[in-house]
Amino acid sequence: MKLKMSFLSAAVCLALAGCGTTPSSQDSAPVEQVKKQYSNPLLKEYTGPYQGVPQFGEMKLEDLVPAAEIALAEQLAELDAIVNNSDAPTFENTIAALERSGSAVDNMYPYFVTYITNLSSPEVRKQQAIVMAKMSEFESKRNQNKALFQRVKAVYEGAEFKTLTPEQQRVTWSQYNSFARHGATLEGENAERYAEINLQLSKLYTQFGNNVLADEEGYTTFLTKDQLSGLPQAFIDSAASAAEKKGQPGKYAITNTRSSMDPFLTYSTERELRKAVWQNYYSRGNNAGEHNNKAVISEILKLRRERVELLGYEDYAQWRLEDRMAKNPENAIALMDKVWPAAIARVKEEVADMQAIADKDGANITIEPWDYRFYAEKVRKAKYDLDSNEIKQYLQLDKLTDAMFYVAGRLFSYEFSPILDGSVPVYHEDVKVWEVTDKTTGKHIGLWYLDPFARQGKRSGAWAVSFRSHTSMDGKTNVLSTNNSNFVKGPEGKATLVSWSDAETYFHEFGHSLHALSSNVKYPSSNAGVRDYTEFQSQLLERWLSTEEVINKFLVHHETGKPMPQSLVKKIKESATFNQGFATTEYLASAIMDMKFHTTDPDKIGDPVAFEKAQLEAIGMPSEVVMRHRTTHFGHVFSGEGYATAYYGYLWAEVLTSDAAEAFANAPGGFYDKDVAKRLVDYLFAVRNAMDPAEAYRKFRGRDADVSALMRDRGFPETK
Repeated sequence: MKLKMSFLSAAVCLALAGCGTTPSSQDSAPVEQVKKQYSNPLLKEYTGPYQGVPQFGEMKLEDLVPAAEIALAEQLAELDAIVNNSDAPTFENTIAALERSGSAVDNMYPYFVTYITNLSSPEVRKQQAIVMAKMSEFESKRNQNKALFQRVKAVYEGAEFKTLTPEQQRVTWSQYNSFARHGATLEGENAERYAEINLQLSKLYTQFGNNVLADEEGYTTFLTKDQLSGLPQAFIDSAASAAEKKGQPGKYAITNTRSSMDPFLTYSTERELRKAVWQNYYSRGNNAGEHNNKAVISEILKLRRERVELLGYEDYAQWRLEDRMAKNPENAIALMDKVWPAAIARVKEEVADMQAIADKDGANITIEPWDYRFYAEKVRKAKYDLDSNEIKQYLQLDKLTDAMFYVAGRLFSYEFSPILDGSVPVYHEDVKVWEVTDKTTGKHIGLWYLDPFARQGKRSGAWAVSFRSHTSMDGKTNVLSTNNSNFVKGPEGKATLVSWSDAETYFHEFGHSLHALSSNVKYPSSNAGVRDYTEFQSQLLERWLSTEEVINKFLVHHETGKPMPQSLVKKIKESATFNQGFATTEYLASAIMDMKFHTTDPDKIGDPVAFEKAQLEAIGMPSEVVMRHRTTHFGHVFSGEGYATAYYGYLWAEVLTSDAAEAFANAPGGFYDKDVAKRLVDYLFAVRNAMDPAEAYRKFRGRDADVSALMRDRGFPETK
């Protein structure tokens, strides 16, 4: 997930990225900016090689709040300077000036996001709440600056607009749209209430995320040696290592994260333990006590509805989707409705297969959610003679990293060289850094940071962040991109082995980094993205994991070094659509509930957990499957606004992904076809948000995407 936070519009230049255009006569000469001197290390210009890098070794938590205060006050002064310019509004003195504002905020962003996602602690969470509140106050002041909005509006509606380059026009529209949709048109009490709501929401988002993290840290299942039945040795070794780090040597820790929960539920023969681990994971945010998120969710939904009503919208979903590819909730719901019946029908088939095996084994059970992975694995073995643990022996984290570099080299002409001299500071010993260069020209592109392992204080899941994005407005900047995962580290001296699903996620997040690294935009806010499009590029990159080149070169046995046998490769490909009922249903249930929460009057929702249960029952949710992200730990939607009423976007992007993958599959050179790869880079990656996504896709494919490709990919019947 791309983590540049929507609440920090002042630092939008660090968000996603877009397409560069050739400078025109309207482009003025680079502006010579005066470098300010700061005593606070979190605000200082980056020093060292590679155009300067964040100095993580100098950061101290005590500097975070003062840095935010200084940076935000400074940006408000920069906005005032734009407003007080006596010259008539132009692109250069208004839009470009906005693009240049907030350099101090940009400087502190890597430290702030690192603290709250990678190095969290009770004290960090206290400081985070203070900073988030200050950012919310800033955002309200910026968005409700009427004089500033009028200048932006004058450029957007003025004669100069038609003479601007396509990227300049899109940047101008984006700035205008951002103001218009975030309170700039409000007056008096409505404006004050809008700001109050934003402040309340920022606090609630922080509380929601911290509650989930507290439950992730607070519910670890410790096993003894006699409770390890069925578990692979590599997993046992990792669990032993995790227990030792948690002060329980001699035991085995099943941490409350997906990367630990998933394999345990797949292999453990201890059904009651599977149930306990399952309940720990899926009850996050819904346990008794101070970390329960139900009241937080109810308040978030009420405030979101009230806020958009102030802007004249019927509900939050209507407001949110207006500038997305879907355009409105009805279009997003229509896509989900096409896929849902096929998904739950496939679940019924999958459960029947599992129940048959359980009955044959004399288990005397009815399949429950904590049985699904376990018996699905048995079905996989029976149908395809395929053992997930056998596959895992060929999925070494280091080799997968090399595989990603290989793909980036073939498609993007990138080369990754490890930086081993300590010239680039990191915030934890697990973090490694590579320089990225163009293989053909030798040109420096940027740096890629990798933080792969789970640890105390690190949020769960996987995500990508850009510490700095490419622009050329005032001279080219390089890219500082990061990938973050939560793999369970292998024991000392042994390879870290991951599942096929985890390997796909690894490629997925690397896709986000390639999206950032390939940027060829001029203006910082061209790095912003359209949410139901930005997952497309990363989902597409997952497809290269199963290409013959990657399998043959990098998927080698961690002990023998021998490549994955063709017989196993064949089984993997034959089972490509296996368990798609489960995978699609658990995802779609989350996306559907996201939409239902934001299209329903909050006063009629009541208990959000009860609402979730009733709504899913009404659409035929199989009892053997639960939402991938149940409501009380649905951080995509309730710990911020980036994915709120936008979780459907993964499916929307998957339609594009399936269709684009067929373009490669049908090309003469397959997934490494040079012509298709060039269009991929030019129109789907480098273009970022400097071009309308629908137009960019048509330039790549020659037409709009076809949903039938998605149905074929998942092995579902095609719908007309």
